[in-house]
Amino acid sequence: MRSIWRGAVSFGLVSIAVKLYSATEDHDVRFHQVHRTDGGRVKYKRICSVDGEEIEYGDIAKGFELPDGQLVILTDADLDELPLGTRHEIEVLQFVDQEQIDPIHFEKTYYLEPDGVATRPYVLLRTALENAGQVAITKIAIRQRESLAALRVREGVLVLHTMRWPDEIRRPGFAFLDEDVPVRPQELQMAESLISTMAGDFDPGAFTDEYQAAMTALLEAKQSGGEVRPAPEAADADGGAVVDLMSALRRSVERAGGTAPVRSDDGTAGADGDIDGHTDGDTDGDDDAAAASAPAKRAPAKKAPAKAAKTPAKAPAKKTAAAAAKAPAKKAAADGDAGDKDAADKDAADKPAKRAARPRKTA
Repeated sequence: MRSIWRGAVSFGLVSIAVKLYSATEDHDVRFHQVHRTDGGRVKYKRICSVDGEEIEYGDIAKGFELPDGQLVILTDADLDELPLGTRHEIEVLQFVDQEQIDPIHFEKTYYLEPDGVATRPYVLLRTALENAGQVAITKIAIRQRESLAALRVREGVLVLHTMRWPDEIRRPGFAFLDEDVPVRPQELQMAESLISTMAGDFDPGAFTDEYQAAMTALLEAKQSGGEVRPAPEAADADGGAVVDLMSALRRSVERAGGTAPVRSDDGTAGADGDIDGHTDGDTDGDDDAAAASAPAKRAPAKKAPAKAAKTPAKAPAKKTAAAAAKAPAKKAAADGDAGDKDAADKDAADKPAKRAARPRKTA
């Protein structure tokens, strides 16, 4: 169990450090709200009614509407400033007989465990309550709500029952309470006889939740009968699918037949559905792709002969053909000269660097 509150029981001049635990838990079959057609989870957003925008939880405050329609807004800082003296203390107010407390006041039950070296005073209070046969009326604040509470002993452990305040108990204003309904003595005697026949000691283990058992059996029957389907992939905020990486890779391989490249989300091609479009062990995929696209970039250069033929349109046809034949050769020679010139410039740039590294010796 995980403690939900830490504080101290104030018993006269004695302070007992304790930790608080929930004494009960629900075993209900929990369901998710899903779309009937595709099984998608139903989600709710926090939308402001004024601007229609979704807001973060940290931007939510508490608002109290006045009778005239005006609104008082309280923040967490305002609530923290409230003087709640019992925030970390269980203050013992008095001791009463348990029979005097109507169970309608009980709300939720908690276990108290001694914290640190508080075991001895804890056992002292427990033993005193057992010998007196009474319960302690206390006050405690949990989650910014102060409540009355009854402190008693159960199986050697201090148990705290939070209680409703008197103004939180509704009065039954039923009409039949003001009516004089007659009851015949024979009927009353028969009812009392039936009660006497059904009387017994209370054993909570003798009773079962038949609805929960039937629901569990229904779910198991549908599962064994194959009436199940995989949970659909949830859509993220951008409308895409949030998928597991391994499942995405596996589906990509199946789709590609093991060898065919697959188009990834960013438009790059990959063989096994890798994120960057590369297969395992292939580190030069981008170089191959660039080499494959290089001819497409140089394609406009082929228009040069056509322009050369179009420019000297007034010259004789033989001269045009000769000029067109010499143009590629001149271009190749120019490229070669340019390459030699670049290489020479590079060597010239390197040589001074090497000489600069060797200082001259002086006499």
